[in-house]
Amino acid sequence: MTAPSDDDLHVEPHPIWGDESALVEIAVNWAAQRVVRHTDPLSTARPASELATAAGLTITPKGIGGEEALRVFDEVFEPATRSQDDPYNLAYVPAAPTRAAVAFDLVTSSANIFGGLWESGAGAIFAENEALAWIIGLLGWPETAGGCFVSGGTSGNLSALMTARETAKTRRGGRPVGGWQLACTENAHSSIHSAARALDVDVVDVPVDDRGHLTGPALRQVLEASPDVFAVVASAGTTNEGLIDDLADVASVCREFGVWLHVDGAYGGAGLAAPSVRARFDGIELADSFIVDPHKWLFAPYDCCALIYREPQLARAVHAQHASYLDHVDREVWNPSELALHLSRRVRGLPLWFSLATHGTDRYTDAVEASIATARAVAAGIAASGHLRLVREPELSVVLFERPGFSDEEYSAWSHEQAVSGSILCVPTTWRGRCVLRLAFVNPVTDPVRVIQLLESLR
Repeated sequence: MTAPSDDDLHVEPHPIWGDESALVEIAVNWAAQRVVRHTDPLSTARPASELATAAGLTITPKGIGGEEALRVFDEVFEPATRSQDDPYNLAYVPAAPTRAAVAFDLVTSSANIFGGLWESGAGAIFAENEALAWIIGLLGWPETAGGCFVSGGTSGNLSALMTARETAKTRRGGRPVGGWQLACTENAHSSIHSAARALDVDVVDVPVDDRGHLTGPALRQVLEASPDVFAVVASAGTTNEGLIDDLADVASVCREFGVWLHVDGAYGGAGLAAPSVRARFDGIELADSFIVDPHKWLFAPYDCCALIYREPQLARAVHAQHASYLDHVDREVWNPSELALHLSRRVRGLPLWFSLATHGTDRYTDAVEASIATARAVAAGIAASGHLRLVREPELSVVLFERPGFSDEEYSAWSHEQAVSGSILCVPTTWRGRCVLRLAFVNPVTDPVRVIQLLESLR
């Protein structure tokens, strides 16, 4: 690709916006420097009152100018955010995008592509589908499977379950008198309950076994007693503990009862790329729909969730929107707007595609395996520490542990102290009714030795 000439870069001032070329240059330069510099572990939230005082009034009738607006962002707003890609941000599920993915997110935004319809975004949608095809291959699904990228797991779960409900309505001849139900365990992500409220369906709880897993026998008992269940949600990596349900047994029961199986792999689905844990996902090849968030553990920037259907035509029948101004849309091509609860969309899968194309899938396997190895090393260090207790062996890359004798208040105080010092972000969670500490490893450069050293402060 040849560099643009001075003539190419010269743009006549806009009659309303004026000459924005200098502002574009400083914004792009800021972004380029941010991509390559280290994150600041001390960046953190500040009260709105402090931000208002530090920033001053930024939205005014005449504007404050691009340079001043960027200064406020650089000096006030950006430092008041938590660094998600810091190697020792181990709270919740952070993000560790490749620099290639972050850089290409800027390219994606600058291209300003409408990714809802093939006619407007064919090339970009084709590239997104290449990334989806890699995930479909990891699932062991047929090549006819497909989907699209949505904003996050909440949107993906809602869209998949809406497809499942409407498909059940068609196949079963209408809505049951008592209303629809979906089945999941207490370990299911909170977004499943949000989706149930949005869809006006009841949730049937399936008891977990002593390992915290959804199992086939427990599910069978529930489905025998609840004939109006239209879908079962299984987890491929629960957020709190990183657990993978017994997918093979669950899938077998779902097929026996003719119930849709949706697998929520928002965090843990990335483990499909890791040979060391791939067997834990056996049975996922029989699911009807699946999500994984590349912005969690597949090294993409926010916001990016891959939503995939075994039979995408079922999703089209549910999500395709029809209106007079849409009558001309070609319905025979791949339109992402017809595969989820959305119409307008950016091509948010392009940064993942670019990073995969740049680095190759083997490096992705190596990166996921690195996080799993780190989790196992830290778990072993905790077990051998003498002052800490490992709650359970990690199945993926989440580690739960406790400091015997600590109260809830002591856990919170320690967590806050470490966050303020910039040492490590590790927040308490609840496990079987008691307070414990949780570490989520998704950054392949996190050093397990340093983590274990930092945990010495719990003595």
